[in-house]
Amino acid sequence: MAYSSYVYLLLFLLGTFVIYTILPKKLEWVVLLLSSILFYFATSGKLILFILISAMTVFGGALFISRTDSCFADLKGGLERDERKQLKKRFQRRKKLICYTTVLLNFGLLIYFKYSGLLAETANGVLNVLGLGQPFQIKKIIMPLGISFYTLQAASYLIDVYRGKYKASRNPVKVILYLIFFPTVVEGPISRFDEVGDQLYYGHKLSYKNVTFGLQLIFWGLFKKLVIADRADILVKNVFSNYSQYSGIIIILSVLLYTIQIYAEFSGCMDIAVGSAKMFGIDLPQNFRQPFFSTSVNEFWRRWHITLGAWLRDYVFYGASLSGWYKKFTALIRKHLPEGAVRLLLPLPVLFLVWFGNGLWHGADIKYIMYGMYYFFITCMGMFFEVPFAKISSKLRIDTKSRGYRIFQVIRTFILVNIGMLMFRADSLNAAWQMFLSAFKGINLSVFTDGSLLSLGIDICDWSIIIFSVILMLTVDILKEKGVSVRETVSGYNIFIRWGVYIAAVVLVVVFGAYGASYNPVAFIYAAF
Repeated sequence: MAYSSYVYLLLFLLGTFVIYTILPKKLEWVVLLLSSILFYFATSGKLILFILISAMTVFGGALFISRTDSCFADLKGGLERDERKQLKKRFQRRKKLICYTTVLLNFGLLIYFKYSGLLAETANGVLNVLGLGQPFQIKKIIMPLGISFYTLQAASYLIDVYRGKYKASRNPVKVILYLIFFPTVVEGPISRFDEVGDQLYYGHKLSYKNVTFGLQLIFWGLFKKLVIADRADILVKNVFSNYSQYSGIIIILSVLLYTIQIYAEFSGCMDIAVGSAKMFGIDLPQNFRQPFFSTSVNEFWRRWHITLGAWLRDYVFYGASLSGWYKKFTALIRKHLPEGAVRLLLPLPVLFLVWFGNGLWHGADIKYIMYGMYYFFITCMGMFFEVPFAKISSKLRIDTKSRGYRIFQVIRTFILVNIGMLMFRADSLNAAWQMFLSAFKGINLSVFTDGSLLSLGIDICDWSIIIFSVILMLTVDILKEKGVSVRETVSGYNIFIRWGVYIAAVVLVVVFGAYGASYNPVAFIYAAF
């Protein structure tokens, strides 16, 4: 049941909304829970068992941790300082054991479903090198829907309780609904329990603003998905599948179009998800913030898939930074190296974990790991050359605050991101390398006039729609970057102009959407992760 399908939009979402608004507020959570279970079961069938297992294990584990804290609070009052210290250590070990065990159980399921093939392939490769054959059979395993997303949410809930950010919920329904909520379970955003837990469980009054703002987002997401992403997919799939037949500008355009495609599709999916939740009065966290205006790759990842970056920051970067092994590493290099080297080397181990985790999370393939390492390398280079470049800029009197320099930074970052996207989309690392080399061969501007661009699966009408739509999408992003709320602006118009805009949006999607006899349905890319 894809978010862009008529079944989801006209039957499931509309039906859920009608029932939600009819029932009393105290029963609205029941509608959300049952509709989310129905959505998951309709999409994944019996695999729903695994998300329920995840919910119940983190519910029980978090509750045990909170009760351990309460038990310690009750017992420590009558104890001496040393006794209290020993008791705290014992209870802390108990909390750590249950936290680690529960997190490992959930990540164990993720590893089994998502990475067992990669592990078997790697093991067979090692055994082949040793001359021992291939004893591990690689079987295709069907993953539960959204397992990469709900596993991170489940872990964040348990770890937050362990860290004392908030107490565990005593209501298993809130935890299950938090993990299985239908707008977020497919591709996120990866929300935190303290952000949405209460919103999901407690009812909301019907609001005209929530409904209209939600529908605006849904149709904007459909526009990006159906009009831009799915149409661009035709050319992208053709060139990437037959890359040896192309070179120069065609390779460059295919990579550029893929970057546009994945942005339009993923951000479009987030718009549909956030808009769907907004109709019910539920605010989900933002997952994109105009990433193509970033001046560095670090800024790009703070604007792209924001909730994944925040998860890696809070639970990998900070978790590793506060660990015992990292403290020993810090003490060691401080003892033997000068301060300048210490500043450069200290972040490297935890940055490596973050980018390795980022790459591995995206897929069970060596190309995704190298994708993460690509950004790790760029991040390291940025750190190493920051001081020398600042000195060079000063000597050359380059105004790093000027608009021209910022434009240069944005273009540079966009080029680096496209190289990363080439690696991300290519069938293999070798294919990515061959396409990268081919991009510099046979560059000929005649492809714009000799009809070559019309032999790639899309015609002049498709090109016109893509160009117009991308300009429109970027215009909206520019306005948002300047602090202009397009939704608020449209809502401020009189009823005739306002509804004229709404109707125009519907017409754009219905008339120019890439569906019908000449188009194949395109699954959401991130749903596969």
